[in-house]
Amino acid sequence: MQDTFTKLKKVFTDYPRAFWTYNLIVFIDHLGGFMLYPFFALYLTKKFEIGMSTVGILFAVFSVSGMVGNALGGALADRLGRKVVILASLLLSALSALGMGFAPTLGVFIAVSVIVGTLSSIGGPAHEAVIADLLPPEKRAEGYGIFRVVFNVSAIIAPPVAGFLVSGSYMTLFVVDAIISVLAAIIVIFALPETKPQGKPDEKPETLKQTFVGYSHVFKDLPFLLFIAITVLMTLVYMNMNTTLGVFLRDYRGLKEVSYGTLLSINAIIVVVLQFWVTRKLEKFKPMLMMAIGTLLYAAGFAMYGFVKGFALFVTAMVVITIGEMVVSPFQQSIVAGFAPEDMRGRYMAVSGLTWSIAFTIGPYFAGLLLDGKNPDMLWYVSGFIGLIATIGFLLFNKKQFQTKPVESEPSSELH
Repeated sequence: MQDTFTKLKKVFTDYPRAFWTYNLIVFIDHLGGFMLYPFFALYLTKKFEIGMSTVGILFAVFSVSGMVGNALGGALADRLGRKVVILASLLLSALSALGMGFAPTLGVFIAVSVIVGTLSSIGGPAHEAVIADLLPPEKRAEGYGIFRVVFNVSAIIAPPVAGFLVSGSYMTLFVVDAIISVLAAIIVIFALPETKPQGKPDEKPETLKQTFVGYSHVFKDLPFLLFIAITVLMTLVYMNMNTTLGVFLRDYRGLKEVSYGTLLSINAIIVVVLQFWVTRKLEKFKPMLMMAIGTLLYAAGFAMYGFVKGFALFVTAMVVITIGEMVVSPFQQSIVAGFAPEDMRGRYMAVSGLTWSIAFTIGPYFAGLLLDGKNPDMLWYVSGFIGLIATIGFLLFNKKQFQTKPVESEPSSELH
């Protein structure tokens, strides 16, 4: 016991105080997020009586607006700093949750989520950049592993509570999410320092126009863009976790919402218990090889849902997916951080965020079409196939041994 305490104390002291403050903010904020978003598709299909293909169109609308917010947020995070952007995002997220919860019609719901959701998504790149700002390269994979643990502690607590709350009213979830976002914002104001790296003393700051033009350099980094393209395929598979899986298990396997919440909690418990250990064991291996192995586990786990029945086998499939998640997540984030020069981290993180935006733009709609079709199990067969393609992509990437070094900025009269 004493040895365990000593190890935990050493882990704590190995990281700066701001790192732990940030993880506290993440924990609190995602308590609300994990109460709301895993049940989002369930809420939409129940309240507005629409099919999953329509829900897929809505997810596409949200993702496109999120792309706009993400691009804006990446530039602002590099221009204004991380703290102010995260703060604005949290407050706008609270407004977004309330607006969606009180929306009387589907049209109002879409309008609110597009307008406010666009602005609330500006915090994504700043969040991604904070850990890279605070930690040296050799500590990032482990740091992102700790982040994953904290992230999933909130996921353990939230879904079962949400599953209980939705039996009364979905409105409660939107209100609770808004309150929690405000609480996280208060902690940001008083406890989170600015982490944006300081430029050279004699370096002239970029204008806002130059900051946005800087995206052109990100899109010249061809190895980075190839990595993003393969990651989009992987994310198309994983996005089923919080979109179609709950609806499929409810409508075609007879699983109740509270049991689905329990399934998500099992995923989170495994991550909390094993993520740090897994990251430390695997950090000596090539990152792209780890991405390939994790993606292969995604393919296998999600494909299983097309074949299995019964809660025990649903749990087995979730365990396979979770192991893949523990392998992929720390390496994916540290790879992106390795590509980015420190003065462009926000913009690199914004482009990295396109993996989710693109996947959620096209994925839920086509997944919904498969789910609403004659053979809903086909969704999981297709997911497994896409996962295999992504696995091959990461293996080829690993074989080519691309270096995660950012492209050099080319001199131009507009940027200098």
